[in-house]
Amino acid sequence: MSLTAAVVWGLVAAGRTVLLPRSRLLAQGVHRALGTASLGFLLLHIAVKVAEEHAYVSNALLPFTQTPAPEATTLIGFGAVAGYLMVLTAATGALRSAFAGRGRASERWRALHACAYPAWCLALVHGLKAGRSPSGWVTTGYALCLAAVAAALLARAFLPHVLRVRLRARRTAPPTEAQPPPQLPLPPPSSPTTLPESPYPPPPSPSESAPPPPPPYPTATPSPSLPPPLAPAPYEQHAFPSEPTQFPRPASHGRSRP
Repeated sequence: MSLTAAVVWGLVAAGRTVLLPRSRLLAQGVHRALGTASLGFLLLHIAVKVAEEHAYVSNALLPFTQTPAPEATTLIGFGAVAGYLMVLTAATGALRSAFAGRGRASERWRALHACAYPAWCLALVHGLKAGRSPSGWVTTGYALCLAAVAAALLARAFLPHVLRVRLRARRTAPPTEAQPPPQLPLPPPSSPTTLPESPYPPPPSPSESAPPPPPPYPTATPSPSLPPPLAPAPYEQHAFPSEPTQFPRPASHGRSRP
């Protein structure tokens, strides 16, 4: 299951025309995590089978060697080959930066990293046929794994092509003229309606209801003539003393000044 998930997420992360850069980085991180988990499950599977004496340690190191069950030697050898291919694929994934941007080195890296596909196929045959006959739910799980990888392969092969065709058709299509909005039909003109006669008398006209004008403002009566004001007296005639007042000098209190 972990190997199938790693293969599917690897196919998803390879879709440059479908995913955004941030989504691709997330898919690559999930792909690497699942690949590391598949290696851990591989070591656990080998340890369990050797402990149960279903295989020897040499069967994991040397494919197609003598096994406890001679009829399953080929199938156990498929599992050993699949394990070696998984290790090679994980090593190329860890050393991806050493192959990036060096001409044909990137093509060699893709060829080595593509060993995950034969490893997945051999692991699928090994899991179904080696050992006892699988139960129904196990067979269903392997069928779902096969369907998931097949769907991811088809999406990677055809989805970018479909997107390019649609984008090219959108660019070459003539611009469509903007159509005016539909006009709603106007309602028919309504006939004038006659209001019923009111039992109350009609209101007075504005001229009749206007208040009477105010009386004219009384004019001011002239006041009797007043005598002219008296002219001020000259400065010399005011009642001011001609000389300043002489104030008495204070006593020296028995002291004489020099």
